[in-house]
Amino acid sequence: MNDDFKDEFDLDDLKSAMNAATPTPDAQHRLENIALTTKNFADLQGSRDSARHTPRPNKWTGVKTMLNTLTSRAGLTVTTAIVAAGFMVVTPQGRDILNLAPTARLATPETPDPVAVDPTGSVSVTVAQADEAQTDDTLNEADRAAPLEAPVVMAETENRTRDQDALGQLRSAPAAPLSLTRAAPAADAMNDSFGGIAPPPIEGYTRTLDDSTVDFQPNIESFANDTPNPLKITSDDPVSTFSIDVDTAAYALIRSSLTAGQLPPADAVRIEEMINYFPYAYTAPDGQPFQPTINVFETPWNADTQLVHISLQGEMPSIQDRPPLNLVFLIDTSGSMESADKLPLLRQSFRLMLDNLRPEDEVSIVTYAGSTSIALAPTQASERTTILAALNALNAGGSTNGQGGLEQAYALAETMKSDGDVSRVILATDGDFNVGLSDPRGLQTYIEDKRDTGTYLSVLGFGRGNLQDATMQSLAQNGNGTAAYIDTLSEAQKVLVDNLTGALFPIANDVKIQVEFNPSTVAEYRLIGYETRALNREDFNNDAIDAGELGAGHTVTAIYEITPVGSPAQLSDPLRYQAAETTSDSDELGFLRLRYKLPGDDVSQLIETPFAAANSSSGTPGTDALFAAAIAGFGQLLRDDTYLGDWGWDNAIALANQNRGDDPFGYRAEAVQLMRLAQSLSN
Repeated sequence: MNDDFKDEFDLDDLKSAMNAATPTPDAQHRLENIALTTKNFADLQGSRDSARHTPRPNKWTGVKTMLNTLTSRAGLTVTTAIVAAGFMVVTPQGRDILNLAPTARLATPETPDPVAVDPTGSVSVTVAQADEAQTDDTLNEADRAAPLEAPVVMAETENRTRDQDALGQLRSAPAAPLSLTRAAPAADAMNDSFGGIAPPPIEGYTRTLDDSTVDFQPNIESFANDTPNPLKITSDDPVSTFSIDVDTAAYALIRSSLTAGQLPPADAVRIEEMINYFPYAYTAPDGQPFQPTINVFETPWNADTQLVHISLQGEMPSIQDRPPLNLVFLIDTSGSMESADKLPLLRQSFRLMLDNLRPEDEVSIVTYAGSTSIALAPTQASERTTILAALNALNAGGSTNGQGGLEQAYALAETMKSDGDVSRVILATDGDFNVGLSDPRGLQTYIEDKRDTGTYLSVLGFGRGNLQDATMQSLAQNGNGTAAYIDTLSEAQKVLVDNLTGALFPIANDVKIQVEFNPSTVAEYRLIGYETRALNREDFNNDAIDAGELGAGHTVTAIYEITPVGSPAQLSDPLRYQAAETTSDSDELGFLRLRYKLPGDDVSQLIETPFAAANSSSGTPGTDALFAAAIAGFGQLLRDDTYLGDWGWDNAIALANQNRGDDPFGYRAEAVQLMRLAQSLSN
């Protein structure tokens, strides 16, 4: 470049000219322009009108409307400016976008969202709202002078700490962590996926919404259980009496918790229901409703004790020989049944069952929420289209009038009865009875009065967070029925299809087990499970005392751990002043008694048999007995039992794996996977 050209186009002069052309920034003028832009945008969006509540807003409706309306270059420029000055909401897995209503004031660190503790036991996180006296048409001087408030996206740990501190006033147990990152959305920003808030964990809180509040409800689940059976000294208390149990709800509940990434509550672990969840190939009965079999073998977790494995195998009559079936589906359609794992899963489950009914069977549907109605009058099972239409028409909403539903269902079942038919009410619910007979004792009395009419009651539980397991157990046990929990469609297949005859057709009522142990050979014993089924010794011979029912083809398993006399495992010392026991030459460990009634009979029948020590022919356990022992160990590990010593998860997994045997449906393989999952979670 020559000197003349350089002189003519001096760079310093060019810079000075450019700087002179740039106006001096005016902060006040900038704020006024931003305020005017905000007002114009609100006018274009129609925000002068009062806000309208949209129950189920679509995530993209507002965006689409905005783009269709603001087609001019000025409009798009305003839109771009607002978006650029906006904010980002971080949601779990990026599942939602929140649109702030014009009247919503964003929370700042100095003014966090208020957290209110309600006396009913809920914690409300309320959206901060703009001053009601201020409208979109006017901006006061303070607002014009103040910079725009930046929205705050609160950290997950901050939310979790604050919400849990508030809930700590309501719950003695530590609150489960909330998976939550949120800004403060306005009312219309809440959508049917909770504004991007992730679903609560099972042991956390359920969530309800109104126009401006996210309401965190404490988990209200309750479970029917008792402390584990204690070790009994045979010389002091040689007789053990209990009712059989063929329920399976506890196992499915445990699976539900584990697959959700949580260890189940200890009270949810009923070991007898875990053991009896699995099908076993026990000795078939010969000329009687069921066949008892006893095995005695070394305890897997203690070489110095033995397990007494008692099994019952019910007869399986030909399906062609079964009587006609009258079913009343009593379905909870209250608001708590709305979630996908409740009423929608219930519909799918009952569809599976319909395909396995015979044409002469009859079906009716009674629903209950705030009121009770007959959704389907008694209809032949062959009318599948009519029945499915009634199921598909069910919707959830309202309170839970359990008493009204039960009364209507029993009344309808009475009209369907014919000689020789089997009538059963199948209650499907999440267990929450908040209207009418909400007390399990009141329910028990009512069901006891109704079971004498010959109509049995079975209970199917659905969903978590609201499950009242104690109520379900009370209903099923006193209604001569069974209780199951359905968490998946596969479980519905097992309960309502594979076990249809066992669940609906009883072959023996009021089945009681009593074991008398020989103090000369058994120093101590304990029954594993059956805590809620314990009976007094005198109840065994009292035919007025209710007990469990055995269905066609059902199996029942009970396991005692015994300590032989002289074993180093004995935990109790002999009494100084107790008379010496007479030594017996018998090798009997104990004596088994069974009582049961045939369906329709009022007088029980008795079965008796002794059982000997493990060195006899009964001391060789099969795969069924050993797998049952593995599941017993599984349950004790979940309840943190002190009798297992150093025997742990690896031992339980190995024992179950070695004794899976014939497992056509994969139930035992699934149990091994659940053990492995529980092991990881327990660490």
